[in-house]
Amino acid sequence: MENTAERKKIVLSAIQPTGTPTLGNYLGALKNWKNMSKDYDCLYAVADLHSLTVRPEPQALRRQTLEMYAILLALGLDPEENIVFIQSHVPQHAQLAWILNCSTQFGEAARMTQFKDKSEKHPENVNVGLFTYPVLMAADILLYQADYVPIGADQKQHLEITRDIAERFNTVYGNTFKLPEPFIGKVGARVMSLQDPMQKMSKSDPNPKGFISMLDEDNVIVKKIKSAVTDSEAKVRYAEGKDGINNLMGIYSCCTGLSYEQIEKDFDGKGYGDFKQAVAEAVVCELRPFKEEFKRLMADKAYLLECAELGAEKAAHLAQRTLSKAMKKTGLFML
Repeated sequence: MENTAERKKIVLSAIQPTGTPTLGNYLGALKNWKNMSKDYDCLYAVADLHSLTVRPEPQALRRQTLEMYAILLALGLDPEENIVFIQSHVPQHAQLAWILNCSTQFGEAARMTQFKDKSEKHPENVNVGLFTYPVLMAADILLYQADYVPIGADQKQHLEITRDIAERFNTVYGNTFKLPEPFIGKVGARVMSLQDPMQKMSKSDPNPKGFISMLDEDNVIVKKIKSAVTDSEAKVRYAEGKDGINNLMGIYSCCTGLSYEQIEKDFDGKGYGDFKQAVAEAVVCELRPFKEEFKRLMADKAYLLECAELGAEKAAHLAQRTLSKAMKKTGLFML
């Protein structure tokens, strides 16, 4: 009997191990990764090779890579059901990146906004890795014939160049790579800085009060939310010009599932102090299971290494198929 079951689409997600993700990362994307894995064949990678562009301290990079791997598992990503791996454990990424470098035009790489921005901010370290960063990202995606890639607005250009590189390679050498699309899943909250609600919450914010780390202690979370910028109206309602309160309402809604209308109703006649306390408690409650699981995993390093090895084996098996195909197409001599 013919199998009519439709193959699940492939989704690749990667995250750099340069610092702990923020509440914004969690509510905006990471919270949905577990549910995403129910509907798609998902690969989740710790993109440690990408981190080398900023020359991290070696010991810190090793520690942060393992911590980020534990964070992925603590989100509920079952390593048996998903492929959860560390990028540098799969050498095919670097191998395909070189092949794709030769199908990338200097001009299009030079036009990358992120390269321009980082070059201006760090003129002392404009390395070639920073320039070819989008090509390695293309290799990450194309190796697994990914259908979709979850991206933020700042990564849109990188997905476009990935498609351009793949299309050029396919035109020259024949159909090899699938052209990936941006993943449009459940929309998470766009969480802004607690101190400057016009700016997106970021772990690189020079003001530590502006962001909440996913691993912040409960008392630190409460303190940061209580010091969040609001306005002088002292009325909990979503409206233009109330960026601080709008941001807190978005966070509270995402953590509780309540609509803005219900939140306004619940806090009618109450001040910002009451609302901030409620938001703080909701965030603490939301992150508690994740933090407990993270601590449990970090206490079992042998298990983490076992899972990382399993993930690398699974990823390498898929990656080698694509790499071999690309090598044959380009005329590289293979044993």
